[in-house]
Amino acid sequence: MAGEPTKPKSGNDIAAQAAEARKFGRLPEASPSSSDDIAAFVAKARAMSPHQASGRGRLIFALDATMSRQPTWDMACALQADMFREAASLGSLDIRLVYYRGFNECRATGWISDSAHLARLMGKIDCQGGNTQIGKVLSETRREAVASGVRAVVFVGDAMEESVDDLCTKAGELGLLKVPVFTFQEGGDATAEQAFREIARLTGGAYCRFDPGAAAQLRELLRAAAAYAAGGREALLQLSKTASGAAKLIGQMK
Repeated sequence: MAGEPTKPKSGNDIAAQAAEARKFGRLPEASPSSSDDIAAFVAKARAMSPHQASGRGRLIFALDATMSRQPTWDMACALQADMFREAASLGSLDIRLVYYRGFNECRATGWISDSAHLARLMGKIDCQGGNTQIGKVLSETRREAVASGVRAVVFVGDAMEESVDDLCTKAGELGLLKVPVFTFQEGGDATAEQAFREIARLTGGAYCRFDPGAAAQLRELLRAAAAYAAGGREALLQLSKTASGAAKLIGQMK
């Protein structure tokens, strides 16, 4: 857990930490928006297109990497390549991995277009005890959506320990930018379900629950989200004819 002591780090440990920091940028602390900030954001959101001019799909793949998530983290490492394979059949896809863990640690990669590279980065991350930081994920998504465009967000988690009203405010801002969040919940925590459903609803995304360790369920959901990010609603509609995961998502999206 975050409050437990840590052992002293050797020179090699410190060098390894520095190398990881160069690969995964620590996200800034999320701060409340003032009324002027919100008004300026709304004006900009209404004026801009939700997609990149280049047409490349951009998907933020956000994961809870706290200790309870270790089994599903390993599963996600193995399944993320399926997202790229699905997207490759429809167009092109870049993925930005965002994860949080431990004491106040939330990091993000750059945009990645190679599944093997993403798998290598994910394989170097271990889960650590700590509280959820979903607000930082949503804030980072908003920043990136305004700066360079984001077509969709996938979030995989099993808990929510933040103010649901604060999360809903951030989700509403993403809804204005037309960036749907697909929230995939492991397990049956009722508090997490309520928050995840609201985030999905406010962004025009979708909520689905999968059973712990259910690789087939998560694979279908990730493939469906990648189809949307790479090819839009039409691609998701086509996939829904043959894949149950896509059908679950398209049935909720407005």
